[in-house]
Amino acid sequence: MSTKTESGRTTIEQQPCVIPDLTVKDLLSAIPPYCNKRSAFRSSLYIVMDMAIITAIYKGTYFLDALIRPEHIALPNAYLYPAARFVLWAFYSFFVGLFATGLWVIAHECGHQAFSESKTVNNVVGWILHSGLGVPYHAWRISHAKHHASTGHMTQDQVFVPKTRSQLGLPEFDPTQENLAGSSVSDKVKAELYEALGDSPIGAIYGSLRYLVGGWPAYLLFNASGQARYPKDTSHFKPDSVIFRPDQRNQIIISNVGIMLWMTAIGVSIAQWGFFEVFRVYLVPYLWVNHWLVLITFLQHTDPLLPHYRASEFTFPRGALATLDRNLLGDLGSVMGWLGAFATHGISETHVAHHVSSKIPHYHAWEATDALRKLLARNGIHLQGRPGGWAEVYRVFKECKFVEDEGDIVFYKNAYGLAATKPAFADNTASDSGIEIVDKDA
Repeated sequence: MSTKTESGRTTIEQQPCVIPDLTVKDLLSAIPPYCNKRSAFRSSLYIVMDMAIITAIYKGTYFLDALIRPEHIALPNAYLYPAARFVLWAFYSFFVGLFATGLWVIAHECGHQAFSESKTVNNVVGWILHSGLGVPYHAWRISHAKHHASTGHMTQDQVFVPKTRSQLGLPEFDPTQENLAGSSVSDKVKAELYEALGDSPIGAIYGSLRYLVGGWPAYLLFNASGQARYPKDTSHFKPDSVIFRPDQRNQIIISNVGIMLWMTAIGVSIAQWGFFEVFRVYLVPYLWVNHWLVLITFLQHTDPLLPHYRASEFTFPRGALATLDRNLLGDLGSVMGWLGAFATHGISETHVAHHVSSKIPHYHAWEATDALRKLLARNGIHLQGRPGGWAEVYRVFKECKFVEDEGDIVFYKNAYGLAATKPAFADNTASDSGIEIVDKDA
């Protein structure tokens, strides 16, 4: 993105984003039919695998913890023994949290009916797994289905909905000082927006950490980062919430029963083994799971490259393609990138295909992704984002501050009111061998 500053005004060259005109049939026909085959047995093997890995980490950690004693190992200072145990349990919580996220992903597939051919099996397995991870299964399943139906829709999507200029109370748009596309902004407006929004590294780090640690429970409890038009008391735990239909009331109650059983199990465990033991064995990995969930989904749906649509321009294919595939932990090297994808069953790496057809089980999503990318590439659409990790959350948090109240296709602007991306449209009649990108503003 080249930048030019002159006469008290900053002008940037924006990256074009092809706005898809593909149909649902175009997208689904690109995916091999066998990718839609669901197997309860094969899906169950991944639950067994995840549980076996978590158990092995648990057993291995206790084995090593017992060895960190003066009678087994000589350390130069007595304080190094608790320090070494702290590091050991920190590794334990990190890796257990990562693989428990894999269990979360399988429960999520149950909600999409991708676990097996049986709806009953899907819902029973999903309820057990999600309840064990503090998730109201049916409540989130219902709101998540709405998210899939309206991804990127400014007034219908359920989560990661951008705040508008007016919602944040920013200075009103001034066409004499800036353009709606965000490619040219005066120094005066840049200063006003920066003062109102802030963009300090400390602020971005604090905001990112708060989002990663508390974002998931805040969404479930209070609709934080959810649909702004919903009432302030919207919650996944209220059977009469606007999120749900009246006939879904009993399902929400069943979800709440699962959460009450989960909380009871935690309380009984604390009474039996003590808070510290439950904290390090279960609660810290649980917080890691929540963290990974927010990190993965935030980066799938938030980036300066991704469009958001108002009603007149929204279609299901456009919403499904308003997402990114990212290699989780890929910014830490190829080994960690492989681990991130393996432990979480490719949920971050195959997300676009998942939005195109959510009944595809994760073990077929890789082939579906390869096939879909070929179709998208022929249409000038590339949806592979930067690797997913903490540095990327920080970057995106800084670059994605607000969208405009006007416009049917909008992109995030940063704290200076500049947008890195502009909409472009594929002209499939332009040549015999490919496509040309049409910039309607040019």
